[in-house]
Amino acid sequence: MLETLQTVVEVVAVTDPLGPAPPGAAEHAHISYDDLMKRGSGEPLPWSVDDETSLISINYTSGTTGTPKGVMYAHRGAYLNALGEIIHQRLDPESVYLWTLPMFHCNGWCTPWAVTAVGPTHVCLRAVRADMIWQLLDEERVTHLDGAPTVLTTIAGAPQAHQLDRELVATVAGAPPGPTVIARMRELGARIVHVYGMTEVYGPYTINEWQAGWSALPPGDQARRQARQGVSMIQADPVRVVDENMVDVPRDGRTMGEIVMRGNNVMLGYYRDEEATEHAFRGGWLHSGDPGVQHSDGYVELRDRAKDIIISGGENISTVEIEHAIETHPAVLEVAVIGIPDEKWGERPKAFVLRKPGADLNEAELIGYLQTHIARYKVPKAVEFIDELPRTATGKPQKFALREKEWAGHSSRIQG
Repeated sequence: MLETLQTVVEVVAVTDPLGPAPPGAAEHAHISYDDLMKRGSGEPLPWSVDDETSLISINYTSGTTGTPKGVMYAHRGAYLNALGEIIHQRLDPESVYLWTLPMFHCNGWCTPWAVTAVGPTHVCLRAVRADMIWQLLDEERVTHLDGAPTVLTTIAGAPQAHQLDRELVATVAGAPPGPTVIARMRELGARIVHVYGMTEVYGPYTINEWQAGWSALPPGDQARRQARQGVSMIQADPVRVVDENMVDVPRDGRTMGEIVMRGNNVMLGYYRDEEATEHAFRGGWLHSGDPGVQHSDGYVELRDRAKDIIISGGENISTVEIEHAIETHPAVLEVAVIGIPDEKWGERPKAFVLRKPGADLNEAELIGYLQTHIARYKVPKAVEFIDELPRTATGKPQKFALREKEWAGHSSRIQG
């Protein structure tokens, strides 16, 4: 693989002293991380760039097509989003931030820059484990954390959960959090900051800003209000919900449309993919692919998700990617993957598989095979072997028919 990367000059091996080395890392690396650090000097780094609209990073996302696309961030968008994080999460130099959010996800929603900029303490986790989170909450006096709804579910449902003696600012995004987990976290002493966004908008773009009048509502109603995705953050342009002709839908909380965005906190475009960029920005606005409604107070609310992307624990999982991996198994003839309800993760992939005639393959064997071919969080929760797939008149698998069966009794694909 490395020999095909013509622009790669050097490979650095980062060894985890508490974990196994990645397979093949030693023979492919040119130097160790420690040797790389020895090259550094005490000279100050430059604090300016020639053009603030120039590229600062490329973040890969599966988006809504299943094909990884490089989302290009500008310096300007990154620092504005970081400032927005500081303001809305109320970070200050005395804050203690616990990393329950992966730093790789949209650059950690730009939070690594935000926390570093204002000078709080970073507390890092090796894995999202309830016992360790509660230990650090108590020992390190953690004041802030970010994560998907499943992280809040893990915290709220832990045996170690107890009333906090200080406010914990818990920012949640990645999938709409359920009112139940919001209410439980508030009971423990957390202040929920519910934001919505995507990789293409530097992570968070809207916030459910708490309104004074909500405090007089019953707790259940408060949680339902706070489960909405809200209004644009201070650094972002106003968000819209539009119909197929780019006309704003009525602000009645019922009429469905697509959420679209634009401004400094929208990506420069997709790296070396003009066609995808043009499609994403049709009509001059970035199309999220997320259906939603807008309420009379301007707050947007997601009503579902793009149909073929599974939102599991805040991470986008492409059904196409999983299907392609399954299809490489010699015993598989055809496959369709959908998201099914999952109490912890919101939804998880399930595969419907047709075996080749005479082939012998069971669920455990296929799952074991996939664990060596795709990331483990993308491996299906379940595999069902069937004799035929429901199809359209043109022969395409009818995934909606599979979904209807699996989601019977659920009013929405938004769980948590």
